[in-house]
Amino acid sequence: MKLKTIYLVLCVLGLVLPYWQFVPWVLANGLNMPLFFRQLFANRIGAFFAMDVLVSAVALLVFTRREGARLGVHGRWLPLIAILTVGVSLGLPLFLYLRERTLDQGRTQANTAAV
Repeated sequence: MKLKTIYLVLCVLGLVLPYWQFVPWVLANGLNMPLFFRQLFANRIGAFFAMDVLVSAVALLVFTRREGARLGVHGRWLPLIAILTVGVSLGLPLFLYLRERTLDQGRTQANTAAV
């Protein structure tokens, strides 16, 4: 299986699995952000995961900006939207897919130029 395909499968999982939990919560509570954060930080384990994801999201934003610019990744703004609307679970595999697509295009161009 190609790496791009694996990243796309992870994008789907990264979208579906978090929203599988979030949508029922929103249906039950609405977009009650104070309640959301109270429940998110209700105990140390929840706070641990929240802090882990927040730091990971910031690191991913820095990485996507730098690596995307370095490689000339088209659509490198898409992972930003994915991180803000879903989270790292979608943003990371989406950026890796875009990065792999860019690298594949570079390899194809290099092979064509070599022939």
